[in-house]
Amino acid sequence: MNTPIAESMRAVVLTGHGGIDKLEYREAYPTPRPALGEVLIKVSACGINNTDINTRTAWYSADVTDGITVAGGNRGFAEFDTVDATWGGKPLEFPRIQGADVAGYIVAVGEGVSDSRIGERVITDGWLRDAKEPLNPEKATYLGSERDGGYAEYTTIPTENAHCVECDLSDVELASFNAAYATAENLLTKTRLTAGETILVTGASGGVGSAMIQLAKCRDARVIAVTTRTKFEELRRIGADACIDREESDFRSALRAAGENETVDVVGDVVGGRAFGAVIETLRLGGRYGTSGAIAGPQVSLNLRHLIYRDLEFHGATFLVPKVFADLIRYIEQGRLRPLVAKTFLLHELGIAQAEFIEKRHTGKFVMII
Repeated sequence: MNTPIAESMRAVVLTGHGGIDKLEYREAYPTPRPALGEVLIKVSACGINNTDINTRTAWYSADVTDGITVAGGNRGFAEFDTVDATWGGKPLEFPRIQGADVAGYIVAVGEGVSDSRIGERVITDGWLRDAKEPLNPEKATYLGSERDGGYAEYTTIPTENAHCVECDLSDVELASFNAAYATAENLLTKTRLTAGETILVTGASGGVGSAMIQLAKCRDARVIAVTTRTKFEELRRIGADACIDREESDFRSALRAAGENETVDVVGDVVGGRAFGAVIETLRLGGRYGTSGAIAGPQVSLNLRHLIYRDLEFHGATFLVPKVFADLIRYIEQGRLRPLVAKTFLLHELGIAQAEFIEKRHTGKFVMII
């Protein structure tokens, strides 16, 4: 250790799968220590993500077929299998500190890490890759899932996952980027969105959706946002060229009514559920579909003729290669991204924050101030 660090810290601990009552605020939880190749971060802020609720409720389990409703998100699900209750299909060890979107300062380093890193302001890449096979998703784990995360005063992480950021944004604003913007950048990278193309973005007012709008504009693409009518103007302000009401059943007709072409080059989907068929129908011949979420439900209906005879590409976008997060840092430091912080909460209010987050009335990100 390089500086005196308290033996205990404040933290919110997940004690098992289930409802919000499984989150316990502790005033004196053991402070972690950085191991070989790791850094210790004094957490300033930590963003909230869908994965926090998905993991707590065991939504990832194949036994759960519903989307995350307000009731399911608050109380959890009656039936699930703990064996596949996490994103990686493996049992979770409890207690666990969640939170992947860490912004803070390196205050100590483990063996093998230069002391010069102490004092750096950093944000975290939550993908913990295997040192020998960093591109192998089967050997990757995730911060706040297989390893304790940032809903605490301190957290440790491999040094390569703590990215120094030099910009004028606040710690709270920085904590709004990590997972959501990296997920969006990953989806756009996998679907190869380029200048002049048009992308349809579902769930456009959420963390990933609103990030996708901005990152697509960084590529000089045209963006059609799917959201509620009350959020149209908000999304136009961050770059959406046109908006479609998410309650529409025929997106092609809605595109035409909005003065757009009936088809798009790329779909960036975080919703799934009953709108899936209408979304797929908007893709042109040879179009690309990418998904990084299914908040409206994982069970969808696909007309295989659309996939086959339109020569469509389908991409799942979860695991990040290191380049994706490096590109995100570059955009942040260039000032090309606008942080969308909808609301902040204190650490002991995490349960309250999750309950409000599940209602999906906000645009952008909720951030915990630690």
